[in-house]
Amino acid sequence: MASNDTIAAIATSHGRGGVGVVRISGPQAVELANRLFRPASKNFTGFKPRFMHHGRLLDENGRRIDDILAVFMPGPRSFTGEDVVELHCHGGPAILSAALGALYAMGARPAEPGEFTKRAFLAGRMDLAQAEAVAEMINAPTRPALSLAQNRLDGGLSRRIGAMRDNLLHLRAGLAAAVDFPEEELECLPPEEIACACRGVLDELAAMLEAAKRSRPWRQGALVVLAGPVNAGKSSLLNALLGRKRAIVTDLPGTTRDFLEEALDLDGLPVRLVDTAGLRDALDPAEQAGLDAGKSLAAQADLVLLVVDESRPLASDVETLLELVRPDRVLVAANKSDLPSAGDRRPSAVLSDNGLEFIGVSALRGDNLQGLVRRMRERIAQEYREPDADEMVPNARQAKALADARTELESLAKEAADGVPYDLLGVRLETACAHLASITGEITPARVLDEIFSRFCIGK
Repeated sequence: MASNDTIAAIATSHGRGGVGVVRISGPQAVELANRLFRPASKNFTGFKPRFMHHGRLLDENGRRIDDILAVFMPGPRSFTGEDVVELHCHGGPAILSAALGALYAMGARPAEPGEFTKRAFLAGRMDLAQAEAVAEMINAPTRPALSLAQNRLDGGLSRRIGAMRDNLLHLRAGLAAAVDFPEEELECLPPEEIACACRGVLDELAAMLEAAKRSRPWRQGALVVLAGPVNAGKSSLLNALLGRKRAIVTDLPGTTRDFLEEALDLDGLPVRLVDTAGLRDALDPAEQAGLDAGKSLAAQADLVLLVVDESRPLASDVETLLELVRPDRVLVAANKSDLPSAGDRRPSAVLSDNGLEFIGVSALRGDNLQGLVRRMRERIAQEYREPDADEMVPNARQAKALADARTELESLAKEAADGVPYDLLGVRLETACAHLASITGEITPARVLDEIFSRFCIGK
């Protein structure tokens, strides 16, 4: 992405709305705006910084596009660090398309995904952790996820990373002195002191990685898998929880062969709700593939909603599923609890004897669905506590860098105790510092930057 050209894109959501914003950034931003904007005021002498000007927007042939408000934000104190002009139009797709077309005809080029934010990063307006937080705020599925992204945008995570790096740089200076002046017989860095210096940073890394693990469902959505025998009512329960018909429901066994995934909000906790193929002996390779996929998902799930038919004896296939899943991640949905039982004991009673919790429901009549939803949320929240409003939680990329830094520091402490020379310990320390620096973007390969910003929406 070259920064010596001028880019333009729609900065508001696609579709129709009251207002649509076209953003221009680069050295020709003001020139292009002047060529296309006709002020309503006769006293207009040029764009006043951070002041809304009313007027008409024309196309490259001088034809009227819309009545608009235009605002100029001069660099370097703009979002991108460059001259930025925003055209606030009526939010119709034809209007915004015509505005973009006029800008492109005048010499601007379409902005690539995340290019505005990437220019802000390259201009030093924000570090990489803050830049990532911009996209995460836009995509935040819940209020807790939004708060976590806002904390990183405010620079809280970057400050903690900086403090850890300062501690490691102090240790690196000691190692460098021991290497450069061996004749002085420096004894300022015995193995115990090196291990102690590492331990404080390791404790900080462990706390941040634990926070990332604990907050994952609140940021990305918890995986809840509907599993159980055929015709137990999994698809009916999926439709009932969603409040609409999503899965096909018939009396024929094996209707669901592949898995269906839908999003569900459990009072602020986002959930990926997956309906899997019913458990039984597969009749063909296609059904077997569906069964295998369902078992794999169940093994990864944050919660398995085991759906059983209370009116029929417990199917033996359930035992096979339970061997793959931790009991503390299973909640039994005892469906059709309004029907009489055809056996001596209801399936829920048998499973309860094995330590599994159950909730009686009726997907068809809607009985106790709210109780099931409430308990699903409680069970997930038991293991994944809702993050505090001011908590500093890294995203997946940042957590990987923190884990890599922890590995290097653990090896450093062990090798120091084993008497490894200071210059080799210094290599470990340099690598750990580089992993931390990659979080804020001080040391980040161009390909990684391209990958990060390519996930942004166009116009941001």
